[in-house]
Amino acid sequence: MSHVENVDGVVFDPNLTKPDVLVLQNLVADIREYQERDEQLQRRRDKGGSDKEKGQSHRDAATITALTALNDPKNALFEPTVFSQVDTGDIRLPPSIDAWIFRPYVRVARSIVRVETDVVMLTHLLLYFSTSVPSAMFLFWKFTWVHGLLHFIMQVSYMGTYTLMMHQHIHMRGILNKRLSILDSLFPYITDPLMGHTWNSYYYHHVKHHHVEGNGPDDLSSTIRYQRDNVLHFLHYTGRFFFLIWLDLPLYFIRKGWPGFAIKAAFWELSWYTTLYTLYQYNPKATFTVFLLPLLLLRSGLMLGNWGQHAFVDHDEPNSDYRSSITLIDVPVSTLAPAGFPIGPG
Repeated sequence: MSHVENVDGVVFDPNLTKPDVLVLQNLVADIREYQERDEQLQRRRDKGGSDKEKGQSHRDAATITALTALNDPKNALFEPTVFSQVDTGDIRLPPSIDAWIFRPYVRVARSIVRVETDVVMLTHLLLYFSTSVPSAMFLFWKFTWVHGLLHFIMQVSYMGTYTLMMHQHIHMRGILNKRLSILDSLFPYITDPLMGHTWNSYYYHHVKHHHVEGNGPDDLSSTIRYQRDNVLHFLHYTGRFFFLIWLDLPLYFIRKGWPGFAIKAAFWELSWYTTLYTLYQYNPKATFTVFLLPLLLLRSGLMLGNWGQHAFVDHDEPNSDYRSSITLIDVPVSTLAPAGFPIGPG
């Protein structure tokens, strides 16, 4: 959506996606219809419905049809996501670029990604491998602080979208077509450390631990035992993760009777620490800028996000999937990182 729309006092944010706009337009129409309905029509509705109620059903059906079409690769209205900041239908390019570069890219990309709507995944992979990877390699070859600072700023701008992409990756066990499974399984070993992740820790902590515990008492990222307006509690929560996650997660798996996961989680976490130490001996400045700073920043951000926006766990039945709730405040952190999303703690 390229402009701000004001409908009956409801302002549509210009950054909303097309599906968001369709849903909101439907809701605005419902509000308008309700406001216009007089007492007589309300009584008729109570007794068995009205023409307007039927109209609402038709409108809902039309909206659902439109939403389905946008995500159906066989439909002429299908729109894959190519860039994270703009809907594909809103992209305006010179005809020659659109015909000879953009559309062929989208066509080929749809055959490369796991789900055809997710062309944006390939777009970002190409972005990272054409900017982050060569920049990091150059820093290890010829380091300057100016380049190091600019590289770090670039990585900070990538961390959010990369983490969302890897969230998809760990839950689907890949984002590329299954015929590219080898590439799909190997690229995180290159890109994860550049974005502040340690090897495979996201998968073991988030999928094999956090989604099993669901913010309950045994969840290492749960804030259930903390008072979240207490500074000392916050320092304990963050400090434990920073300094002991390499031990806490394997011990969790051992307590649960999953020694295989414990060995794998410890192996990958400690392997990366060993690699960091080795790289630091070789080139301390480049290692600090390329790997250590992103690691420190990402984990700090994840802990802050988990602390400030997380689940409300029911006191009487903390393990219940039905009695707990999550924060649904309309702010960016809730939109991009729903409860339990953060890769580090949970």
